[in-house]
Amino acid sequence: MGRGNFFYFKQFGVRQEKAAMKVGIDGVLLGSWVRFNRVARVLDVGTGTGLLALMAAQKTNALIDAVELESDAAEEAQFNFQNSKWGKRLRLTIGDFRSFQTTEKYDHIISNPPFFENSPKSGDHKRAQARHADSLSLQELLTKAKSLLSEDARISLIVPVDKERRLKELASELSLTITRFVKVAPDETKKNHRLLVELSTNAGKFEEGELFIRQSVENDFSPAYRKLTEDFYRNF
Repeated sequence: MGRGNFFYFKQFGVRQEKAAMKVGIDGVLLGSWVRFNRVARVLDVGTGTGLLALMAAQKTNALIDAVELESDAAEEAQFNFQNSKWGKRLRLTIGDFRSFQTTEKYDHIISNPPFFENSPKSGDHKRAQARHADSLSLQELLTKAKSLLSEDARISLIVPVDKERRLKELASELSLTITRFVKVAPDETKKNHRLLVELSTNAGKFEEGELFIRQSVENDFSPAYRKLTEDFYRNF
């Protein structure tokens, strides 16, 4: 697991000395939950230290592009890519996703996006940029992502539960279909606080569910969370 400025998973490590946003449950949850089906190219938007891109590399044989705006996070992502066993399949672009230029089309786009709007910002500029939607709104993310999708492609996100209505509005406006939808709660006694969402360019079978990260009585990770993340966490 964590050791100083590194976080170690079963098959890779993440250096996170400079990055504002460290390895957290949201990223691990999304990377474990994403279902990659016959993908040749994957794009990770706002990769941070490269966590989601590395998880995608472990789960697939795809070529993976990653975009990151913040320079310190991008530096660490590049280090983490180069020091992984999948370095030849991982490519980093430093810059704003809104101006990201490519001739590629992607079979799956993944993102743990900045999602705090109209809320107090951290005094740490880098952390504020990573957490707040000023740098990339949900509408900008989905609109740009859709333009980069191949046929029968997917977008997978983790967002706060209060973004459910806006997410559904945007999906309708952009002619995207929500195909998987999971409400996540810290434990069975607390309200849902995150949504795991998969959107598709084509209509498909709809799946929905709930997930508790921990068990309140035992104060330990739930069996469902352990099962979902067991390919990554070293102690699961």
